[in-house]
Amino acid sequence: MAQSTLVEKFKNIGPGALVAAGFIGPGTVTTCTVSGANYGYTMLWALLFATVATIIFQEMAARIGIISQKGLGEKIRERIVNPALRWVAIVIVIVAIFVGNVAYETGNVTGGILGLQSFAPDLPMLPIVALIGLAGFACLWIGSYQLVEKILTAIVVFMGAVFFITAFASPVDWGAVVSGLFVPTLPSTEQTGGTSPILVAAGLIGTTVVPYNLFLHASGAAERFKDPDQVADARFDAALSIGLGGIISMAILVCAAANIYGTGVAVTNGKDMAIALEPLLGGWATYMIGLGLLAAGFSSVITASLSAAYAVNGVLGWGKGLKDLPFKAVWLIVLLGGCFMAVAFGKSPTQLILTAQAANAILLPVMAFFVMLCANGPELQKWRNHAFANAAGVIIIAVTIFIAYRNMSSFIASVQKLLGA
Repeated sequence: MAQSTLVEKFKNIGPGALVAAGFIGPGTVTTCTVSGANYGYTMLWALLFATVATIIFQEMAARIGIISQKGLGEKIRERIVNPALRWVAIVIVIVAIFVGNVAYETGNVTGGILGLQSFAPDLPMLPIVALIGLAGFACLWIGSYQLVEKILTAIVVFMGAVFFITAFASPVDWGAVVSGLFVPTLPSTEQTGGTSPILVAAGLIGTTVVPYNLFLHASGAAERFKDPDQVADARFDAALSIGLGGIISMAILVCAAANIYGTGVAVTNGKDMAIALEPLLGGWATYMIGLGLLAAGFSSVITASLSAAYAVNGVLGWGKGLKDLPFKAVWLIVLLGGCFMAVAFGKSPTQLILTAQAANAILLPVMAFFVMLCANGPELQKWRNHAFANAAGVIIIAVTIFIAYRNMSSFIASVQKLLGA
């Protein structure tokens, strides 16, 4: 196949855009807003690191899917030939995916709650969770969710564009932005909101480099690209789409830093988050945040449930059709788990979302290892990882392990706080 032209590369954008839309969910909006409101521009380096890491690992996942024409779960099963080690890997993947996706699903449902309560603050939590859960169940059960997801994704993209424009309409300290991007530091003291800085840093990474997106991207790339020569198109798609998603995440943090930091406001709900958009939208900011959180939450509810089903069924070698009963059983467990935890621990919604994202950061090194293992498989031939990809992957895994280790005590304290709330 001849090398694609730039126009053809733009036409082939798809799987990477889905990944970007997937990580710009309520967790990203909440975590970036809390970070900017509490610590100013200090944590931008974590988003820059997370964006680069996402591009590198999602490119690996896409390449695995294109060359093998299989999902990541299936490749993990194939790559580990020793039966005992294979079952160890299967158990690790299933536990990690279930824990990570249920945590992420909890954040998604909680984001939907924050969105609706922005319009109606007195609306009880239980009916909202029931509404989100039943709507998600209906879309997933009948397998007709594409139109709904496209509409919701369009709303989320619009919200992201609004944040980007607002960043330039706000009194931003651009010197501090540059420093925050390229000088990795953690605040020495806990400031507004009483949230641990390392927990926020882990949350920023966990809400961007989402483990389940690795499985989603491999399957999506396998469906979109059938020719190995289209790996270059998939790289372009991943770099452009995820890069833009990272810029939007940074814009959210910048808006919060410029408009909330130093005001004494502790971000605890959607109305607090809306302050970041007031320079552009004024009184309409609350409605934009409310609609955006609801759309992002519900869209991610569907995506997280589906990707868990693809991952678990793939690694177990089961059928992965939308109508298969084992497939439905997996996404149902994830959906119900997220709804239950949102109700049980949702008294502190922003803290719950932040903790859920930090859980993903702790699980990330495990999933990254399996992606590296598959990306170095001999069956990928000339498309297997080269030295640069392997070196970058090892560095990213080492950094995430270090942050996960530093974050562990804060994460446990946050969980205990939620349990005692």
